[in-house]
Amino acid sequence: MRAAGARLAERTPPYLARANSRHLLGRRGEEAAGRHLESLGCRIMERGYRTRAGEIDFIVRDGDAIVFVEVKTRSSLACGQPAEAVDGRKRARIARAAALYLARFGEADVACRFDVVEVIERPDGALGVRLIRDAFQV
Repeated sequence: MRAAGARLAERTPPYLARANSRHLLGRRGEEAAGRHLESLGCRIMERGYRTRAGEIDFIVRDGDAIVFVEVKTRSSLACGQPAEAVDGRKRARIARAAALYLARFGEADVACRFDVVEVIERPDGALGVRLIRDAFQV
């Protein structure tokens, strides 16, 4: 039995506000990344392309090349640069999803690359955007 006046922690989970704000920041980051890619002359072919292998945030046409773009958004640099979160496992998932895309749409003989767009929320709420071309090159 519970003591009078005791509150249940489950009533309002503390993680909901943080998860929702993180989700909203991610969506704002993807929107900013899309605008940035278009401003550079890229034509967005797919957004949020999903396969059994994984998801690709953007597939764009940049001249004759098809570019597979991963967007990483952060509210601070406390955990490092956003692109550092694209580790070997994430790169492998994106590469598998890209191979499935290329096979599905018959784009096997086209030049392609993998870019990362870093989006960082500044203290004033504005978003800074930086494109890293050929981000998967070692």
